[in-house]
Amino acid sequence: QVQLVESGGGLVQAGGSLRLSCAASGRTFSGKAMGWFRQAPGKEREFVAAISWSGGRTEYTETVKGRFTISRDNAKNTVYLQMNSLKPEDTAVYYCAARDLPIPKILTYEYDYWGQGTQVTVSS
Repeated sequence: QVQLVESGGGLVQAGGSLRLSCAASGRTFSGKAMGWFRQAPGKEREFVAAISWSGGRTEYTETVKGRFTISRDNAKNTVYLQMNSLKPEDTAVYYCAARDLPIPKILTYEYDYWGQGTQVTVSS
């Protein structure tokens, strides 16, 4: 098992920034692609960003391109999501996920481990 713990969520005004972190423990972090997803009230969980094991390949949903950046520090078993120019529509619970393969994917069922989520609220 891999345990994932997210942190860094909170309340921010529109136009502001937040940096989410996801710390992994348990089974090795090695070889795993990582992703961030979000779920707003009454909506399905949706893909936000993903990164390969090496960090050399990233994927983003269109609505966050140019505003969000995913990165990872494999020495610290941690993945990050830097969120800039936040909008009220970014309000959601943000989840970190890991998959047992090194290539990033965008569908929830392709991930094997999930964190408990961290709330991000963007006020207008």
